[in-house]
Amino acid sequence: MSLKSGIDLRGWRLPKLRWRTIAFFFAVLGPGIITANVDNDAGGITTYSLAGAQYGYKLLWVLLVITISLIVVQEMCARMGAVTQKGLADLIREEFGVPTTVGVLLALLIADVGNTMAEFAGVAWACEVFGISKYISVPIAAIFVWFLVLRGNYKSVERVFLVACGIYLTYIFSGAMAHPHWGDVIHETLVPTFSLGKGYLIMFIGVVGTTIAPWMQFYIQSAIVEKGIDVERYPYSRMDVIVGCIMTDVVAWFIVVACGATLFVHHIPIETAKDAAIALRPLAGEYASILFALGLLNASIFSASILPLATSYYVCEAFGFEAGIDRKFKQAPVFYWLYTMMIVIGAGFILIPHINLVAVLLISQVVNGILLPFILIYMLKLVNNKRLMGDYVNTKTFNGIAWVTTVGMIGLTLALVVVTLLQAFHVLN
Repeated sequence: MSLKSGIDLRGWRLPKLRWRTIAFFFAVLGPGIITANVDNDAGGITTYSLAGAQYGYKLLWVLLVITISLIVVQEMCARMGAVTQKGLADLIREEFGVPTTVGVLLALLIADVGNTMAEFAGVAWACEVFGISKYISVPIAAIFVWFLVLRGNYKSVERVFLVACGIYLTYIFSGAMAHPHWGDVIHETLVPTFSLGKGYLIMFIGVVGTTIAPWMQFYIQSAIVEKGIDVERYPYSRMDVIVGCIMTDVVAWFIVVACGATLFVHHIPIETAKDAAIALRPLAGEYASILFALGLLNASIFSASILPLATSYYVCEAFGFEAGIDRKFKQAPVFYWLYTMMIVIGAGFILIPHINLVAVLLISQVVNGILLPFILIYMLKLVNNKRLMGDYVNTKTFNGIAWVTTVGMIGLTLALVVVTLLQAFHVLN
C-alpha cells in the first residue's frame, strides 16, 4: 500500500531529495538518531573497548552484519508506533496479557537498573581521567539529567539529545589517531572469523546485546508516538532511523579500531573504558586520550538521561499510567517518580566506596543479548498482525532478517550455556 504522497512505506523506496523533503526530514528528526546513539553508552563503549583490546579487529565484521539487523529492528518498532499510535509495552499488554507483560518488564527493569548504574560509572570513570572525584561528578550529573527531563519539554529535551549525538564524532577522531593498519581493518570487517571459546562467545553476545538492546525498541516506539509522527510523515522518519543506526555502528567500529590498534597490539589489559582512555595516551597521543574520555562522559550523561526515561515510558504504558515529558509532574507522577528513583539508585550505587562495577556492567550487556530474542519474537508477532498493522505488516525480507537475528541470538545463548556447563563439568572431574 502506498501513501497519498506516493511513497511506499513498506518498501525501501525513500523520499526524493528535494527542499520540501529535507524540511520534512528535519521536522521528524530525533527518535531514530537519538535511540541508536544512546546505545553507545558507558556499557557499550566498555564492551567495544574490551572487544578491541582482547580480540583486536576480530569482531569488526559483527558490527557490519548487526547494522543491517539494527536498522530492520528499529524500523519495525518505529513503524508500529506510527501506525498504531501506541507504545510497544502497551501493545504487548493488549495482545499478550498482563502476566506476560509483567514478566517481560520485570526482566527489562532489572537489566535497565544495571545499565543505569553503568552510565553513572561511566561519568565517574571519564571525570577521573581529568582528575575529578566521582563524589563531585556523579551527583552533578544526576542533578543535571533529572532537571533536564523534569523541567523541560519534549522539543527542548530532544534538542539537547541531538547535540549530544554530534559529540560522538570524537571517537572517529580517536580511532584515526590510533593509526591502525587499514588493510587489516578492512579485511577483518569483511571476512568473518568465529570461535566457540567461552570468552569469545561472551564478548560476541555482549557486542550484539549492546548494539541491539531490548530497551531501545520500547523507547523509539514511545518517542515516535509522543512526537506525533503518523504514517503520512513516517517515510521521513524512516530516514532518521537509518541514519541513526549507521551512525551509531560507525562510532562503535572506530572504538574497536582504536583499542585494537593500540591496546591489543601492545598486549595492554583493561577492565573499563576509563582504562582504555588512559592507556591510549602514550600509544595514540594526548588528544586521542582526551577525545576518548570526552566521548565517554558525553555518552554516559546522555544515556543516564535516556535509559531511566525509556524505563519510565514502558512501565507506565504497560499499566495505563500517564507518561510523557510534555506532561507536568502532577499529571504523570508515576512516570516522574520512576524516572527519579532510577537516577537515585543508579547514581547512589556508584558513590559506595570501593565499589567495582565492571562485572555489573558486562553482565548487563550480556543480559541484554539474552533478553533480545524474547522481545524480538513479541515484536514480530505484533508487526505481522494484520488487525493492528493493516497493509503495513512486515515484508518477507524484513521478516527474514529479523528471524535470522532472533534465531542467531538464541543459538549463541544456548552455545554459551553449553560451553559453560562443559567447563564446569571438566572442573568438577
